[in-house]
Amino acid sequence: MCNLYSQTKSQDAMRRLFDEMRDEAEVLEDDTGNLPQLPGIYPDYQAPILRSGPSGFRLSMARWGMPTPPKFLEGKRTDPGVTNIRNVSSPHWRRWLGAENRCLVPFTSFSEIDGRPGAPRNHPVWFALGPDRPLACFAGIWTDWTSVRKLKEGEVESTLFGFLTCSPNREVGLIHPKAMPVVLTRAEEWRQWLTAPAEVALGLQRPLPDGVLQVVAEGTREDAA
Repeated sequence: MCNLYSQTKSQDAMRRLFDEMRDEAEVLEDDTGNLPQLPGIYPDYQAPILRSGPSGFRLSMARWGMPTPPKFLEGKRTDPGVTNIRNVSSPHWRRWLGAENRCLVPFTSFSEIDGRPGAPRNHPVWFALGPDRPLACFAGIWTDWTSVRKLKEGEVESTLFGFLTCSPNREVGLIHPKAMPVVLTRAEEWRQWLTAPAEVALGLQRPLPDGVLQVVAEGTREDAA
């Protein structure tokens, strides 16, 4: 499961990328402020997401970790959130599969813990679409939610997100055989995920073709390239 990724491209780079999927009448709003490079994004960190808005699309910040299913919160005082979602047939997740709750999560690389025999403990392996870390997107869902994320914060209302996973392709499977994030690389996929009916959009929950990803770094908790 992916619990660490990076997004190191500028806001202008994200805007130019998303311009590819907009028609001329649609606006791209940006509420992220002065967004720095994010070479190591962990669960519960703030990160940019792109979602549908009233007149087009909206780039904004959200907190990584969707609400946890209630059965896993019994006896607990906090809900740290669920970062990765695989079983979209679960009633808990189905409520957020409509276009109004789907989002894109921009990234430049993502990390999986090395599961190869003899690998060092908690050894991160970073994957990207190439050495120059081109922008791509995870297929995400989001919601506004009130909960206790941390005891010291108390109850807070937050915009939360997570992203879908699927079976791994060859490159990820060699390192982490259980799953990989759902990665979308083309403008038509981005638009389909944000706007299509759920039964059509969920056709995108599949691994990237073999050979598309590369290992670009190992052993580091950030990927600042």
